Amino acid sequence: MKAGYLVKRFGQFLIVLWGAATLNFMLPRLASGNPVRERLLDALATGGAQQQGVEEMVRAYNKEFGLDQPLWVQYLTYLWHALHLDFGYSITNYPERASSLIFAALPWTIGLLLVSTVLAFALGTILGALIAWPKAPAVFHYLVVPMMALSSIPYYLLGLVLVYVFAIVFPLLPVSGGYGIGTIPSLSLPFALDIAKHSLLPALSIVIVAIGFWALGMRGMMVTTEGEDFMGFAEAKGLRERRIFLHYAVRNAVLPQVTAFALSLGHIVSGSVVVEVVFGYPGIGSLLFRSIAGLDYFVIYGIVFMVVLSIALATIIVDLTYPLLDPRIAYRRA
Repeated sequence: MKAGYLVKRFGQFLIVLWGAATLNFMLPRLASGNPVRERLLDALATGGAQQQGVEEMVRAYNKEFGLDQPLWVQYLTYLWHALHLDFGYSITNYPERASSLIFAALPWTIGLLLVSTVLAFALGTILGALIAWPKAPAVFHYLVVPMMALSSIPYYLLGLVLVYVFAIVFPLLPVSGGYGIGTIPSLSLPFALDIAKHSLLPALSIVIVAIGFWALGMRGMMVTTEGEDFMGFAEAKGLRERRIFLHYAVRNAVLPQVTAFALSLGHIVSGSVVVEVVFGYPGIGSLLFRSIAGLDYFVIYGIVFMVVLSIALATIIVDLTYPLLDPRIAYRRA
C-alpha cells in the first residue's frame, strides 16, 4: 500500500470530518427559540418566582456561553474547541462541561453496545452462513422465517415485551437503570454483577433483533458466493466440505458483513437512544435525548461530533484492512 493512497484517504477523512462538524454546528440552530431563555423560564415557573430581570439574566448567560457573539465567531470557536474535544459548558447542567457529561455516559454505552454488537454479529453471521449452506443440517433451513421476523421487530418494542415478561410477570431482572438504587459505585465484583444484571434486558433486546439482521445479510451473500466459479472448482478438486465452507464460501461472503460491522461499531458511541430511554439506562442515548429536549447545543455538538469521528475512523480502518482479509484487493495505480 503506497504512501500516496494513505495521504489521500487521510485528506478525505479530514474533509468529511470538517463537513460533518459544520452541519453539526448549523442544524441545531435551525430550531426556534433561545435555549437559555427557555431554560430560565422553566426554572422560574417551577420555582414559582416572578419573571422580573429574566432578560438581564438571559444576556448574562448568553455572554457566558458565547451565544452573544456573531455566528461566524461562534463557528470558529466551535471548531477550535472540537479539535480539543472540548465543547464548552452544558446549558441545562451548568456549570458541568459538555465533555465531562459525554465521557461519563460513554463507558455505559460502549459496555452495552460493544458486547451486544459483537455477539449479535458473530451469532448472526454463523447462522446466516449455515442457513444458506446446502449441506448444513436441515434444522438451519427452517430459520429463515424466524430471522425475518426478528429483523423486522423494533428494538424498543421487543424491549417492552422483555420488561413485561422478565421484570413484571417473572420478576427476575430489574426494570430500568444502570445499577440498583442506593448502590455506591465501586471497583468491586458485586457492583460489576449489579451492572451486568441491569444491562441484561437492554442487551437482549438489541442482540435478538440484530441477529436476524446479520443472519439475513450473510445468507444473501452466501447464496451469491455459492454460484461463483471458484466454488465449483473447489468441489471439483475434491476438497473437504469444511474447507470449502470456511475458506471459500464464508471468507468471500463475509466481506460486506465486515464493512457493515465496522460502521455499526462506529455508531456505538451514539448509543441506542430508544432502548436506553425505555430502560432508563445512563448512556449516551439517554443523554442525547435529554439534550435535544432541552436544546443543549453544546452537548449535542459533542455527541454528534464523536459519532462522526468514530464512523470516519471505522471506515478508514476497514478500508485499510480489506487487503488483509482478501489478498485480491490491492490499492495501487493501474
